[in-house]
Amino acid sequence: MLEWLAFFTGTAFLYHVSRASLRVPKSHGFYRFFAWELMLLLIVLNMDGWYSAPLNLDQSISGVLMGISLILVISSYESLRRFGKRDDSRDDSHLLQFEKTTALVSQGIYRHIRHPMYSSLILLDWGLFFKHAAWLNGGIALAANILLVFAALAEERENIRYFGIRYREYMQRTRRFVPFLA
Repeated sequence: MLEWLAFFTGTAFLYHVSRASLRVPKSHGFYRFFAWELMLLLIVLNMDGWYSAPLNLDQSISGVLMGISLILVISSYESLRRFGKRDDSRDDSHLLQFEKTTALVSQGIYRHIRHPMYSSLILLDWGLFFKHAAWLNGGIALAANILLVFAALAEERENIRYFGIRYREYMQRTRRFVPFLA
């Protein structure tokens, strides 16, 4: 019962944060909302045994993935804040406030990967899966992962539209999620 109250409360919060994006179905925020929902579902499904599970390989993998996820999100947010030249008057109503950058950020973590926040969410997603590795959780994690890839592809289209050729050149120099790989 408490788990589902947490799920519906979390959904209400995520809906509030994403409401502008949900009105633009091809926006990156549209896909991101549903990925967030699936990750919230993983949290709720595993909430009961979150801390009672014994320390084993799965729990260790989960902890490492979530730790790297935290480092990535902090470093990417800091790079956006320092170099992005945020402008709240930017005419993209579906963007979250921190996304309303007017400068193409290619410093910091963005020097190596284009989507460190999505990389962070992908690692968090699989970290949540390893909290309780099961077939159902694997299917949910895979669906969230696919939605995050769709979100990144949509964001690339948006960035090409806003930044033009500079973003295309940036795409040639960097990888999407993992430095030197993908």
